[in-house]
Parts: sequence; C-alpha cells; structure tokens
Amino acid sequence: MKRRPPTRARNPRARTNRLNELRLSFLNRREQQEDDGGPSRSPIIVGLGNPGRSYERTRHNAGYLVADELARRHDGAWRKKKKSEAAPISLGLKNVTLLKPTTYMNNSGSALADSRVEDLIVVHDDLDLPVGDVRVKVGGGAGGHNGLRSIIQSKGNEFTRIRIGIGRPPVGVTVTDYVLGRMDSAVKDAVPTAAAAVEFLVENGAEAAMNRFNARDTA
Repeated sequence: MKRRPPTRARNPRARTNRLNELRLSFLNRREQQEDDGGPSRSPIIVGLGNPGRSYERTRHNAGYLVADELARRHDGAWRKKKKSEAAPISLGLKNVTLLKPTTYMNNSGSALADSRVEDLIVVHDDLDLPVGDVRVKVGGGAGGHNGLRSIIQSKGNEFTRIRIGIGRPPVGVTVTDYVLGRMDSAVKDAVPTAAAAVEFLVENGAEAAMNRFNARDTA
C-alpha cells in the first residue's frame, strides 16, 4: 500500500500576504496606466462658449461664465492647453477639472478627445428653457446647439448637462444673431445658481441634482 506524501499545513498569514501583494500589484498597474496617459476618473466640467473678447458677454458664453465662477470660488488657476483652457480644483473630496474649449463652439468636441463621456459635465446655454432657468439633464440630443452636436458626434450623448435658459429669439431675429447677442441680465444672474448646481451634482450625483434643481415652483 502506497503512502501519501505528507500535506503541507496551510498558513493563513502567508495567504493573506499573497492577496495583499496581488492587490498592490493591481493598484500599481492602474496608477502606472494613468501616469502613462490612461483615462481619468475625475469629473471634467466643460463650460461651452467662444474665445475672444467680442464673445465674452454673449448668450452663447453662459457656460464659460459658469466655469469662471467655479474657478473663482475654488481658487482655480487657468492654464492654456492645445485646444482649451483648464483649471484643476477640488469640490468636496473630489478632484475636478474645469475646461473651456478654445476651438469655437462648433468644434467643441475636438477639445475633449482624451476624455471619457461618462466623466463629462457640460454647462451650456439652452434656447428651450425660459430665460434664467437652470436645469440638470442626463443624455438627450443637441437641440440645435452646435457645441452639443460636436460633443455628441465625438463622444456620444451619455454625459450630464447643466442647462441655462436663454429663451427663444423674438420674431425677426435669427437664432445665430440671438445667441451671439448681448447676454440678458437674467442669464447673468443665473450663473451662480448654475455653479451651485455643478457643485451639488459632483458631490451628490445626477438624480439628487435633478430632484433639487428641476423642481418647478408651483406657488
């Protein structure tokens, strides 16, 4: 009758150490991937607009103003990149990047080539909302907005949006002339609310932000 070789006693401590080694190895690979240019999981807040002094106070630049307001609130310093200006800030416990594409509105998507669509929070003017209203939305179409159209063509539409109402143009005024016209005071006054919506969204999620900012006054 053959004798079985003696079995080695299991060492729980050795097994735990091995699991820790595997976990550290995974985390190190992930960090190295990010250092080599891999995708970031930090939110990217994209304020849409057109560069240049002549566009600064136009309705179409509401997104730029919100990005500037967030940079002011959270000590962000703008740095020029190839197709955008960027400012890293912290919102609560999260590191966030503010981004203003400098490609002009129609090519906004090209400034987001290295970004993941699920990380994007896009702030923009909206013709379909009353002047000064602020709403939060996930997904959807471009609604005639060329900046959104460019992003959707480049990345898809599964990003979150902060919409700032600018209303519809009056009779006899084209959409182009209207969005590039001087910003109404009500739109300017909505910028702090839109910035607050971004802050709340980053810290609490899209559903909570929609519940808070999309509720209509029934009084």
